Formats: sequence, C-alpha cells, structure tokens
Amino acid sequence: MATTTRTPLAVLDLVPVSSGSTPGQALRNSVDLARHAERLGYTRHWFAEHHLNPGVAGTSPAVVLALTAAATSTIRLGSGAVQLGHRTALSTVEEFGLLDALHPGRFDLGLGRSGGRAEAATPTPVPEHITPVVDGRTPNGLRIPGRFSVASLLRSPRFALHRKLLQQPGAESQAYDEQIADILALLAGTYATADGIEAHVVPGEGADLQVWILGSSAGISAQVAGASGLRFAANYHVSPATVLEAAEGYRAAFKPSAELDRPYVSVSADVVVAEDDATARELATGYGLWVRSIRSGEGAIPFPTPDEARAHRWSAADRELVADRTETQFVGSPGSVADRLEVLRDATGADELLITTITHGHADRVRSYELLAEEWVRRN
Repeated sequence: MATTTRTPLAVLDLVPVSSGSTPGQALRNSVDLARHAERLGYTRHWFAEHHLNPGVAGTSPAVVLALTAAATSTIRLGSGAVQLGHRTALSTVEEFGLLDALHPGRFDLGLGRSGGRAEAATPTPVPEHITPVVDGRTPNGLRIPGRFSVASLLRSPRFALHRKLLQQPGAESQAYDEQIADILALLAGTYATADGIEAHVVPGEGADLQVWILGSSAGISAQVAGASGLRFAANYHVSPATVLEAAEGYRAAFKPSAELDRPYVSVSADVVVAEDDATARELATGYGLWVRSIRSGEGAIPFPTPDEARAHRWSAADRELVADRTETQFVGSPGSVADRLEVLRDATGADELLITTITHGHADRVRSYELLAEEWVRRN
C-alpha cells in the first residue's frame, strides 16, 4: 500500500542502561532524548514497561511519563505498553488520569498483555487474506523470518519469579477483553456493575487520552483493538514473523467508533542510523548479545560496548536464538535505513512507524534519531 503523504515517525524508548552506567543516567538520557525527539518533529514518544531486567530502567511508564512531560511541551507521550496482567482497570485509569490532569491532551494510553495471562473465552480467527511471503520475503522485499517460540522463555524460573513478585498471592488476571472494556467504560464515565452501582474515577473520567492496543499477532490484542475501534501498534521489532497477520487481523476486526472511522496502524522497527553503513554496524554490534540475554531467560543485560559484544563466544544455538531479530534490525546510513522503513510501511500498510534505537553511547542514539528524521523529511 504505497503512500504519497509523509508517514509520521514516533519513538519507542526502553530506557536502556548501558554497561558501566546507572539507571539514573538512563532516565536522564531518555528525558533528554524526548526533548530532541520533540525538536526533530517525532509525533510521539512512548516508554515501554519491563521488570527484573538490569539493562532497562523503564519499570513504570506513568512515572517516566510524568518526568518527561515536565521537560517537554508539545510532543505526545505514552506507554508502549502498560502491562495489564498485574494491574486493574481502575489503577490504570487513575494513573493516566493524574497525568492528564496536569498535562491535558498529551498522553497515549498504550495497553498490552502480559505473558501467561487469561485469554478471552472465544477463540480469535486468523485473517483469511495476508500478504504472501515467498522465501522469507514479501513481494516488495520485507524480510519475514521464521517464527520464534516464547514457550521456553515463559517456562523459565525467572519468568515464574516475575509473576510471583508482580501479582498478589492467589490473584487471577481479568480476561483481557473484559479489562479493556472496563478501562474504556471508566474513561467514558459509563461503568456500572450488573446491579447498577456506578464508578466514577476522578481524575480519570473524561481524560483526553488516545487509547492504543499493542500486539504481536492476529490474536486477542488485535481483535479487541479492532472490535473496539481503537488504534493498534504491531510489533515488527519484537515479532517480525507475525507482523503481517497482526496488522491484517486488526483491520479485519475493525469497527468504526467515536474515536476512529477507519483502522489506524503503527508498526515498530529496531533501527540504528549513522553517517555511513560501517559506523552504524559498529554501533549496533551489541544488539545481538543484548537480545540473547532476553531470550535466554536471563533478563536484559546492560547494553554492551562493541568490544564487550565481540568478546562473547557465540554458539550455533545462540545465533539461532537471535537470528530473526538481528536479520530484521535496520542498520545503516540514513538513506539505506529510510529505504527499508518505506518497505516496511508499504508491506504492512502502516499509518505510522514507531522507531526504537539502542546504542551504548547516548550521543550516538540521539544522532541516530536526528539523521533519520532529517532523511525522512527530505524524502517524504
């Protein structure tokens, strides 16, 4: 689906901690990056939520958003995404209601599932029509690798500890579709129990938020986003194998709402840009080792320097573990990366692209976003 108008670029920030640095410095770097993103014309800056990962400091999107809102003035800010498996609808609406009360009209409430949580009772269909993939590529050349299974990761002792520490003993997660419905009702002021008892959240009710659903497949997240008429963000950077079915599943399920009259899709990409391809590849050297630490169940390590990454002895199993992510990271000069982003946009029909960049040095990360923004404005 080609486009002739400028496709907005946005930022997805994990608040990465570099080796030899501290969480405090990571937070200061992310606030500084948001200031630059605002200056460079990025449409929004989102913060991810991760726990028990030494290499990322974004444990509470709402807290980081409050800090960042005070340091910026116009860029939209949001969560990418709040993990609902250990939260209630009320706590989520209250947190973002507080943010909106002080900085009205600037926040995106991005909602995501947590691993192992309850599904809806009704199975969700896979879309019938998905862009064909031949030899691992779409007709326009987008790389679609084989699927990565998270089953071993979900069975890891660290994941069990993650769930134990985040949830109250004996607590059960609410079914995702029900929880989204409750959040929307609390925001709209229409929530009521079966026997007619109403709940009104102050602040929160009537908050001027954009509500987004983030997902990696055509499953419950895409289905709920579509059926609710919400915006949807498909995760190419997390699950490149399933991005096409995620986007098409959402569109197939979409029903117009008071918020949207047509589907709206953002697609994420992992990107490193430098003045030339060789420099960009050097800056991205630590990415594979960093992804390995996540997928092995250890938790994200502090992002390594290129020399630290080169010192790792890679096994065949290690390389296979991260292959889909390293093959689909967009690394290079501004022109080469922008070319690949256009391919991603056209293959998925993305209305917006969500750029996530991690380098060891903060200045290099800022420069990557700067070079990309300048190239994107030049060609769009």
